[in-house]
Amino acid sequence: MSGKGKFKKQLSLMDLTFIGLGAIFGSGWLFAASHVSAIAGPAGIFSWLLGGFSVLLLGIVYCELGAALPRAGGVIRYPVYSHGPLLGYLMGFITLIAFSSLVAIEVVAARQYAAAWFPELTKAGSSDPSILGWLLQFGLLCLFFMLNYRSVKTFAMANNLVSVFKFIVPLLVIGVLFTFFKPENLYSQGFAPFGLSGVQMAVSAGGIIFAYLGLTPIISVASEVKNPQRTIPIALILSVLLSTVIYVLLQVAFLGGVPTEMLVNGWAGVTKELALPYRDIALALGVGWLAYLVVADAVISPSGCGNIYMNATPRVIYGWAQTGTFFKVFTRIDEKSGIPRPALWLTFGLSVFWTLPFPSWEALINVVSAALVLSYAVAPVSVAALRRNAPDMPRPFRVKWMAVLGPLSFIVAALIVYWSGWKTVSWLLGLQIVMFVVYLLCARFVPTNHLSLAQQVRSSLWLIGFYAVTIVLSKLGTFGGLGVLAHPFDTLVVAACATGIYYWGAATGVPAHMVRLEDDEESEDTPELSSQTPSRHATGAFIQTSS
Repeated sequence: MSGKGKFKKQLSLMDLTFIGLGAIFGSGWLFAASHVSAIAGPAGIFSWLLGGFSVLLLGIVYCELGAALPRAGGVIRYPVYSHGPLLGYLMGFITLIAFSSLVAIEVVAARQYAAAWFPELTKAGSSDPSILGWLLQFGLLCLFFMLNYRSVKTFAMANNLVSVFKFIVPLLVIGVLFTFFKPENLYSQGFAPFGLSGVQMAVSAGGIIFAYLGLTPIISVASEVKNPQRTIPIALILSVLLSTVIYVLLQVAFLGGVPTEMLVNGWAGVTKELALPYRDIALALGVGWLAYLVVADAVISPSGCGNIYMNATPRVIYGWAQTGTFFKVFTRIDEKSGIPRPALWLTFGLSVFWTLPFPSWEALINVVSAALVLSYAVAPVSVAALRRNAPDMPRPFRVKWMAVLGPLSFIVAALIVYWSGWKTVSWLLGLQIVMFVVYLLCARFVPTNHLSLAQQVRSSLWLIGFYAVTIVLSKLGTFGGLGVLAHPFDTLVVAACATGIYYWGAATGVPAHMVRLEDDEESEDTPELSSQTPSRHATGAFIQTSS
């Protein structure tokens, strides 16, 4: 296997947009409608808008990084450029868990829906897979592996074909359910029966953020995109806007299509009545053919999303290895295919591991959602730090009003993590603090080249402070905590703390004379970062910038 290969620039705007939309439309849309309704009632419409607005904010911020530094596994490498290897190590660990487990989550969802046709795929009286069901999951993972092993274009062609079917069915669901629309459903039990806290909680616990998070795969394949400076921002924004419109229409159609007699005891029981929301509501309304299509899409849609994360995860592993804080073997790219095959093999192994019978998949989904939001949350701080310490870096897409959008996007991400609840926050952020300690103990084995450990700690301490503050506030708050901080006071306190931490992080990036940006030598036909000063942008060189 050659380690001298380069990524092939083969992905077009259509390919990249379908990657974003395909990653967003996985299993989330199939399950979320009833969960959102049970938590927020009809006001769940605003939960979807809030989720879309939040992800759009983070996506716009990512546009600047993706266009300026189109790197494979960029979600890991941007924090390294702005704050050093320690921050990249923390983001690498949490993103690898999230991405690799997402592949498994999607094949499990596909198997669960397929059990509507083939009950023998699931053990009687439980949702656990039978031996046949596990073999189906394993077969899907093998298929994803083979689609991604040959070339990125093979993956993209398969994804584009699957995506067409994935979007036809949701649009049919919207059209059919609106013919049964009952406006009285929106106010018969009160528009917001669970108040503002219900609207907020639905964003995390209702599966909305899990349904929306599909932008990082776009960033992860940046080294393989044609004209990335233009293509990446357009694909990011298009993916979020189109998915928000479809999600909101699906939720409205579901709310109006629920048979009125099911609402006698309120919205809280809808999840039990309509466990597989759109399939069950189609059967209740007597539209059998639509239920059949929903089940078919429920097998194909998560499979397509799983395939996308099978593609994105090796790029994340590659990006982490390039930072020097993960095994160097994973920086190898096959010369002929342009695929980081050692990283793909690791992704496959981790995906199989996550299909083993863990105790609570719903809890895992909540953890994965919070983990992905954390990886998004670092982006605005990286943008602010790089603007401060590398002001001369060419920025083909420069975010306007960053002074407002930067802290606002970080606050939104912090709130989504907080709304995930004490159990998720304590486990996830506590583990990150443990990994921080492990890094300190093993730092002498990490080849950081140009940054001392003391400098890395100074540049990353804001994130550890954020973790610690969030854990304390979660314990004291109303989302699974002790309730000492009443709602909405707890949300305001989290927002205030997040604002301070954002400015702390922006001010403590890598000092200006140590900022090191590398040319993208991983891709074919990649221009210099700056044609005017190529010597300052050579691989491994320091960029001297004004303070």
